[in-house]
Parts: sequence; structure tokens; C-alpha cells
Amino acid sequence: MLDRDHRSTLRAAILAACLLTLVGSIPACASDNDMTEERNQLINQIQAGVHATARELGFSALDPKVEQALREVPRHAFVPEHERAFAYRDSPLPIGAGQTISQPYIVAIMSQLLALSPGDRVFELGTGSGYQAAVLAAMGVEVYSVEIVPELAERAALALATLGYDRAHVRSGDGWLGWPEAAPFDGIILTAAAPHIPRQLIDQLAPDGRLVMPVGSADSVQQLALFTKDANGELVRRDLLPVRFVPVTGSMTP
Repeated sequence: MLDRDHRSTLRAAILAACLLTLVGSIPACASDNDMTEERNQLINQIQAGVHATARELGFSALDPKVEQALREVPRHAFVPEHERAFAYRDSPLPIGAGQTISQPYIVAIMSQLLALSPGDRVFELGTGSGYQAAVLAAMGVEVYSVEIVPELAERAALALATLGYDRAHVRSGDGWLGWPEAAPFDGIILTAAAPHIPRQLIDQLAPDGRLVMPVGSADSVQQLALFTKDANGELVRRDLLPVRFVPVTGSMTP
């Protein structure tokens, strides 16, 4: 856990990121424009990527709710200071503890594949930086996110709270166990790869709910997969794209 001095330093850093651009002194988190040009360029890249992979994804453009959330969420506030110059590139970035903030294209399509509506509830395994949780919260979704690295969990929770994403709830623990007291979930998202899904997460997914995750191990080609819970409580799988994610850590109990 971070001590009080470290929490104060981190809070100041997040606020500073919202007051200045990555270079110069132009306001970056002003209420009217939050790095609009950089954000628009990134979204154009994401839209191009979605169009190029439309056959695999099953859609050819971003849902307006997803696009608007990407425009709202200041990605630079969720990356380490030394990586902020690269915050609006469509690429993953290291965030410490061997973890990464996902490529924005991947965040966008995973968010859209969940097919959520405002007020829905989502469980996220692997909070990481908190960026994915912020995007979902900006879509009006109630997010319950678990991060196994305590320092990352506290940083993400502080960033989300500082930026006003009150719908995102974060705690440190073993995400493989889910968040039973907040279940059932309309959607479940895993931001780390695993070769299988534990029964406890399947049980916490509501009927007709969707689960999106990278399937595979760290040393093999992973598949981004969409699972839909059928009337019998079982998951129907559809593979989408080859991806590369860090592996799930924790109990890994089937």
C-alpha cells in the first residue's frame, strides 16, 4: 500500500496532468477541451482499425457510447509520467509491476463487445492503470474491478476518484474469485490472459451476459474471445483476433 506521502504525491501528479499538456503550458484537462486534437487523431486510428477488422469483430464502426467515452477519458492521467508523451498513441504502455495499459483499439473493441447499456454492471479482472474501468464508467456502467497488485490497485482507485469516475469500484485481491457480493454481472472483462475460465466467474455472469477475454498462455498465441451465457448457464465461445496480453496471476482455481 502507498503511504500518506506517496498518496499525496500521486494525487498531485494526477492533478498536474490535468492542468498541463505533455509539453508546454496549454490546458489539457479544461472542461471544454481535453487534448481534443490528440484524442480525435487517436479515435480516427481506432475507427480505421475497427473497419479493417470488421469481418472478425462483427461490426465496422465504434458504437457512439464507446466513442464518446474514449473522447472523454484522459488516457494520459492513467500512464506513468515518463510515458505521457506516448499516451495518445494506439499502443500499449508499461505501467509498472510488469503490467501494461492496453492498446486503445483493444480497450474500444472489448468495451463494445460487451454490448452494455447505462446502468449495467460489469466485473473487471485486472484493473491495471484504471483506464478500461474509466471508459466503462464513462459509458454509464457500474464497474467492479479487482487488481492483484496492491500498489496498482491504489493508484488506479485514486486516479479514478480524482477524475470523478464514481461508478468504478476498485479493490486489491485475487480477481480470479470475482466479486460475488456485487453479482450477477451483465458483463465480465478480463484484461489478462488465461487458458480457461473458472466456474465462479461463469456463475457470476447473468443469463445472456457476455464475457470478453484473451484466451491462452503467456508463451502461446492468444485469442481474444467473446463468450455468451446461454439458457443452460453454459458459455458459447466465438474467437475474434490474435492478441498478446500479460497472464492472469492468482489462485487460478478451475
